Amino acid sequence: MPDKSVLRWAKAPLWLLQIATGAKNFEKNGLIGSKALNRAGLHRARVRLAARLAARRRRRLACALPRDLVADFARDGFIVIENAVPTGEFPTLRDAILSYEAEVREMVQGDTVTRRMAIDRDMRAAIPALDRFLSSPLWKAATRYVASFDREPLNYIQAIVRSGKGAPDPQTNLHSDTFHSSMKAWLFLKDVAEDEGPFTYVPGSNRPTNRRIAWDDATAQRLPDGGDRLTRRGSFRIEESELEDLGLPAPRRLAVKANTLVIADTYGFHARGPSAPGMERVEIWAYSRSNPFLPFTGFDLTGGDGIADRRIGWLWASRDRLKRWVGQPWKHVGRRKIL
Repeated sequence: MPDKSVLRWAKAPLWLLQIATGAKNFEKNGLIGSKALNRAGLHRARVRLAARLAARRRRRLACALPRDLVADFARDGFIVIENAVPTGEFPTLRDAILSYEAEVREMVQGDTVTRRMAIDRDMRAAIPALDRFLSSPLWKAATRYVASFDREPLNYIQAIVRSGKGAPDPQTNLHSDTFHSSMKAWLFLKDVAEDEGPFTYVPGSNRPTNRRIAWDDATAQRLPDGGDRLTRRGSFRIEESELEDLGLPAPRRLAVKANTLVIADTYGFHARGPSAPGMERVEIWAYSRSNPFLPFTGFDLTGGDGIADRRIGWLWASRDRLKRWVGQPWKHVGRRKIL
């Protein structure tokens, strides 16, 4: 039987190709996780190049977004838009979403359940107010600007439910999703109080300053042996006590009213805020992460009509079939309402 180390290094050609993508796992890729290569500057170089390309792409997309929102993002790394849906239409949108039934998936992390329902063509046809919101110029311009790519994000209805039973939710620890800019968005369907798991963000932490990149570099050089499981997988965790050394302020908890839209660059440090057992949060949630080393904003073959709204179903189905090899954390829990 071949030696495991030989089989592992047989993957080297694939590892090399992955360096030019958003691959981030220090355990699964022997080059990304190489201490020698990271001491020589591999991780630092990937972070710097990805940041430069994201800034160039955003400059091309900025003309579609109001200047005040561009300025907000430049300052904070996130955008907050109150009354994102016309106030007369929001109750209709909220009630239609909360009463809609479709396939639901769940993932358990610690004492918290994340529940998702794909926004597909059927849902958009059944809820015209939802289709109007996701087709609105503001939604399109803001999500694409923060993502730095002119592509339709993956759109879901999401609920966060804390049981209070089990280990702590790892998403309550400040972290960066990956080594490059990516976008997440939340249109909150109910008020979110300070103690109801508010989205929490360290303002300005998405900027690739010398101190931030030095911290990333030092963290990478300790891997894949050091750090917690999620850090080793490329989602670096940071203690609040470390922020001052990076020239960063304290985290800001975004306790918001219903119908508030938040769009953030999740290279910046963020977390789910504190909550009590029994907490329920519900939102329209969107996600966009592309290859950070692409120089252009468009040419998205998966974002066209008839394809974009089917991607989530395809992703779930393909992972179901391949779960023996790639795993499938999203458990099918039947056709139901989101709450």
